[in-house]
Parts: sequence; structure tokens; C-alpha cells
Amino acid sequence: MSDDAMMPAGVRLRLPATSANLGPGFDVVAVALDFFLEIDAEPAAEFSIAATGRDADRCGKLEDNLILGVYSTLLEQQGRAVTPLALRMRNAIPLGMGCGSSAAARLAGIALAAHFGQLGWSPQQILEEACALEGHPDNVAACWLGGLTAVGCEGRTVHVAQVRPPEDWRAILVLPADPVPTSKARSVLPASYTLRDVVANLQAVSMLGLAFAQGRGDLLRAAMNDRVHQPYRAAISPQLPLLLPLAGQAGILGAALSGAGPGVLVVVEGEEKLAEASQTIRKALQPLAEPELVTSRFVSTGAHEGMESLAGSGAH
Repeated sequence: MSDDAMMPAGVRLRLPATSANLGPGFDVVAVALDFFLEIDAEPAAEFSIAATGRDADRCGKLEDNLILGVYSTLLEQQGRAVTPLALRMRNAIPLGMGCGSSAAARLAGIALAAHFGQLGWSPQQILEEACALEGHPDNVAACWLGGLTAVGCEGRTVHVAQVRPPEDWRAILVLPADPVPTSKARSVLPASYTLRDVVANLQAVSMLGLAFAQGRGDLLRAAMNDRVHQPYRAAISPQLPLLLPLAGQAGILGAALSGAGPGVLVVVEGEEKLAEASQTIRKALQPLAEPELVTSRFVSTGAHEGMESLAGSGAH
């Protein structure tokens, strides 16, 4: 059998953006959103990337490319040949804004390695490898599985609880002009917390999961309160203190830093409230530079279910 006959067909990946923490769920909770990193990958004579969408110049670079770096390193670690790939990439996930771009990229690299390296990995193995590389499991779990996820880890073993967000709820991502590296956002956090703050976060995060599961929008204002990371990150996300008080107004159910920020996730009670909520957000942020507002649904399908073969698809 020839090498070409043994080579797996091309594959299509569709990896959703994610918003992690949602206030009190630091490194535990995240939710998938309906804007995506989409990749068509096929074996080729040499590596190439044709990128469109957000940050296409950065996404299209072969040097220091996170997806290709993870792909190549993993295959080398597994003792497999590194098959060059031709990637067609359409990116809608903002980079460095707390929307899970690095989690999506790492998952893409691992999924591609598992596919083209014929590693025989289960979806759980791909998830656990991505969590190990990312260093925290929240964005990875929501991106791979979809929905609202809560994650616990025992060593490399990852346990995930998942719920389907309410169909009518919407999200507005409030994005400033300048990104902030996650490493910088983590550097401002304290080494320890008071018992009072820990208990307050436990109370809030317990309500948070149930609010999403039961569609209890009336709980979100309290359930998205946080004392572990947001008070310390407000200095590098000046939007946050201006947006937190909006919960309860104009259909806004709650607000929180999106991941490590600087973007802010605002949860809105329904499609019909998006215009009013957006106007209220822009008015509250008038002292600052004009932000970009990205409206989104919550999605319950993740990258794992969205993988499909390009064999016979007519893609080219």
C-alpha cells in the first residue's frame, strides 16, 4: 500500500470562542460562543496557511504559529512523522481579549496531530492533552464540548459537567482596542485569599451553574459576583468597573471579565434586548475609547462534534 493510500483524508475543524470564569468560576467555568476558528487541513508537500478573518496576518504566519507548533511537537513526542499540512483558516476569535483563542489553537493542533498521526486518541485524551498544555482547563473544556462547562482535575484526569445554556439568552462581548496577555493578567493576582472571600465565591459559583441550568436570569447578578480575580484585574480592564453596575438594567442580567480580560462578557436576557443593552453599554463607557461590541448566542456543540472529514466534500 502506498504512503498516499495510508494517509488520512483531510479534516475540517470548527472551534468555538469561549468565555471563562463568568465571575466567580476562576479556572473552573466557561461557556462556548457562536463565533469560531474554522480550519480545513489537508496533507501537502510543505506547510502553508491561507488565513482570512480576524488577525489574518498573525494567523497566517508559519513562524511561531501555535497550532503548527503544538501539532509538530506532539507528533515528534509520539514518534510519528510530521506530515506537512495545507491549512485554510477562517478566524473570528479575537486574539488576546479573553475569548479563548489560545485554547482553540492548542485544541486544533492536538486534534490535527491525533488525526494525521493516526494516534487513535479518544476525545477524552485530546481534551486532557489540551488541558495540560493550556495550564487551566476551563476554556479548553467549553471549546471542545460546547455549552456551559464546569471542570475538575485529578492529575491529568479531567472531569467535566456540562449544561445547555438557555436558548433565549444572548451575550455581548465588550472588546477594548488593546489586548492584554494572560500572563500579565495572572501576575496581578494575590497568593492567598481570606476565608470570607473564598466562601463568597463558593456561594456565587454554586448559583452560577444552577442559574444557567434552570434559566434563572434573576440569579445572575449575584451569581456573577467575584472576589478572587476581578477586583485585582480592574486596573488592567478599566471597562469592568463601569459595566458591573449595569446588571439589572436594559435587559442585562450580569457582567464579568471574559477570561483574564480585558474583554468583558455581558449576558442579556434576549435578542429583543440587544439594541437597548448595547446602547446602555456604550453610554456607560463614554469616558473610555469606543469599544467593539460583538453579539453572540451561546452554543451547546463544541469542536469535538464539529469535526468532519473533507473526503468527498468537494473542498479545495
